Amino acid sequence: MDYKSAGVDIKAGEQAVLSIKAKAKSTYNKNVLSELGSFGGLYELDRAAWQNPVLVSSTDGVGTKLRVAIMAGCYGSLGQDLVNHCVNDILAQGAIPQFFLDYIGCAKLNPEQISQIIDGMAKACRENECALIGGEMAEMPGIYQDGDFDLVGTIVGMVEKTQILPRNNLGAEDVLIAMPSTGLHTNGYSLARKVVFEKLGLDTDSYVPECQATVAELLLRIHRSYLNTFKPYLSHPGLHGLAHITGGGIEGNLKRIIPAGLVAVVQSSKIPRMDLFAWLREAGNLDEATMRSAFNLGIGMIAVVNQELASQICELEESIVLGRIEPSTNGISGVCFAD
Repeated sequence: MDYKSAGVDIKAGEQAVLSIKAKAKSTYNKNVLSELGSFGGLYELDRAAWQNPVLVSSTDGVGTKLRVAIMAGCYGSLGQDLVNHCVNDILAQGAIPQFFLDYIGCAKLNPEQISQIIDGMAKACRENECALIGGEMAEMPGIYQDGDFDLVGTIVGMVEKTQILPRNNLGAEDVLIAMPSTGLHTNGYSLARKVVFEKLGLDTDSYVPECQATVAELLLRIHRSYLNTFKPYLSHPGLHGLAHITGGGIEGNLKRIIPAGLVAVVQSSKIPRMDLFAWLREAGNLDEATMRSAFNLGIGMIAVVNQELASQICELEESIVLGRIEPSTNGISGVCFAD
C-alpha cells in the first residue's frame, strides 16, 4: 500500500501548485514578498499610502452554487464569484482589498477543474487589484464524495480608521441608492435548485423561454464586484453606509447598518423586475416573504448617502433611488417595505 492507493496523489498536488503559480503571479504587486508554495504569504504594508490603516478581513464561500457548476461542468465563474463576494463584504466597511487566499477541498484533484477555478480567481483579483498570495488544495477522500469539492476564500483589506463604514452620521433624510445584481449572485441557491431541478425537473442545458437563456446561463451568472463603482466615494463624507445584499435579502442585510431609532423605508416599486426572479417565483409558487428572505431580488449593493452625494451617484447609469431613512416610530431600527 502507498498514499496514492489510499486516494491522495502528492505528486499531482505538487503539479497543480506549479501549474497555477503563473496565474497567481499575474495578480502580484510590489507589496507581495513571497512566492506561491511558501508556508505563508508575505505582504508588506505600503506605509506611504496609508496614515492610520485598519485591517478588515472576511471568509466566505459560494454556497450550493457549486452544485450547479458541477452539474454543468462549468467552473470558470466560481473563482470570480468567490473573490467578488469577499471584496463586496469588506467594501461594506469601506475597505480596499489587499490580498486573497483560497481553499479547495476535494475527493480527488481534477487538474482541468482546478485550472478553471484559479483562472477565474486570478481574473477577479486583477480586476479588484487584489493579490492572490496563497491557499490550500486538499485531497480528502472519505470526507468529500467523488466529483464533489468545496471552495472557500479569505480576503484582507485596509481602511483608514476615520473612514470605516457605517459612519455615525447615518441619519434621517439619508437616501438609499441601490446598484443592480447580475442575478442570484451566490445566495438562495438551495431554494432555486429545489424549484428548478426538483419541482420543474430541468437540467442545466434546459432552455427557459421566460428568461431567454439556459438554466446554466441563468444560475451561473458571475457575482458582481462593486468596488470600482464605489471606490471613488469611499472618502466622501456623504457616504454613510454600504450594505452587501447576500443571504437574508434586502431586509436581512440592510438592517445590519441601520442604527436604533431609524428605519430604512424601501420602495417596493423601485426594486428591479428581473425575469429570473419572476420566473422562480411563479415556478415555485413562492410568496413575497420567501422571495425577500432568500433572494437579492436584483439588488446587489445599497448605499446610504446624504442628499448631496445622492445627486452625484444618481448620475451613474445603473443607480436606483430605492428609498430613504426615517425616524422610527417605535424606536427600533430596521427595514420596512412601502408600496
